[in-house]
Formats: sequence, structure tokens, C-alpha cells
Amino acid sequence: MTALSRRAQNRIERERRILEAALKVFAEQGYSGTTMDAVAAEAGLSKPTLYQYFDSKEALFQAMMLGKRDLMLTVFAHPSPKGMVADLHGFAWTYADTVMRPDMLSLARLIIGEVQRFPEIGRAYQASGPDQLLRGIMAYLTGQRAAGRLAFDDAELAAQDLWGLILSAPRTQALYLPDAPPSRAQLGRYIMNGLRVFLRAYSTDPNHDLEQLEALESARLTGTGP
Repeated sequence: MTALSRRAQNRIERERRILEAALKVFAEQGYSGTTMDAVAAEAGLSKPTLYQYFDSKEALFQAMMLGKRDLMLTVFAHPSPKGMVADLHGFAWTYADTVMRPDMLSLARLIIGEVQRFPEIGRAYQASGPDQLLRGIMAYLTGQRAAGRLAFDDAELAAQDLWGLILSAPRTQALYLPDAPPSRAQLGRYIMNGLRVFLRAYSTDPNHDLEQLEALESARLTGTGP
């Protein structure tokens, strides 16, 4: 490994540490309560070093949220050779595994509590997280429509339907009942029902797609799938 590649790898690793530390601090302190000093301390870095990577709390927050967006959209950026149904199934579980994490739920609760006094916090969260994720879903669904796999008039409404159907109810419950998180089986119930409804509404070949969906979930449950 060359000196340059070692430096590049060290930078990537340090940035990952910073973003993990940022999520922990934001989730514990909220947006308004988080300071760059606290994030630097959590990451085990000096404040000047932190500023070499992110020049403001706003930039750090945006990078943190965009990283989560990229994780959730990985399956759409690298589609499965099994096709659209596998992509939607994979996205649904990756989305659930990300947003249902205790630290992500804590962050969402704190932001909800802050937006009345600090509307800019809500705008920053929406712009860096949900809005970016929605655009990624819309782009994927639009591509599937062009390929003849889906039929819809409004890409935004179709994306919102997918998003809301798979996880809206259990996530809302988890936000307000932190001591009663849903089990994996309960999440699976919502995810599968949401995907079934979505495919019935938008697929150009719903019977085939629903059969594939059931096979994918069966493989996941038995440990023979991805």
C-alpha cells in the first residue's frame, strides 16, 4: 500500500469515526445542544482536526444524514440481478434497519421537540434526510416505470406510498413508545403488507411480483436469502 493510499484510508476511517460520534452526540443532545467540541471529544480528536473535515455543525449534520441516506439507497444504486421486487424488498429492510435504530429514533424525537422553537432545525433535518431519500426513491421508481415494470402518473406520490406503506405505523409507535419497540416479526408484518399493497397498486405484473415477494421473504426467514 502506498503512502498516498494509506493517507486516503486513514482519512476515510477518521471521517467514519467522526460521523458515528456525531450521530451519538446529536441523538443524546439534540441539534441545538450539540457542539463541535462534544463531537470532537466523542470521536477522540482535537477540535482543529474535526474542522479539517467539517467546517460547521450544519455541514457535519448534513454529512451524517446524507450518509444514512446513501446506506438506505444502496440497493437502488446497485440493483439486484433478481430484479425490481428484490430491490424493493431489500430497500424496505435496509430502511427499517436504519431508521428503527435506537439512536436514529432518539435523534428524530429530539428534533421533533426542537422544531417549534427552532424551525431551522426541522428544515435542516428534512433537507438532509427525508427529502434526499425521497428523491432517490423517485429516481428508482421512475426508472422502473420506463422499463415497463411499474405504472403511475406521479413519481412523488408513488414514492411516498412506498415509503409510508412499509414502515409508517411501527416507526410512529416507536417514536412515542420507546420502551416498546416492535419485534422483527412485527416489522416484517408491516413491511410485507406494505410491499404487497404497493405492488398491487403499481406493478404491471402484480401476480408474478407478489409470488416473487413471498419467495424472497421466505428465504429471508429461513436464512437462505440475502
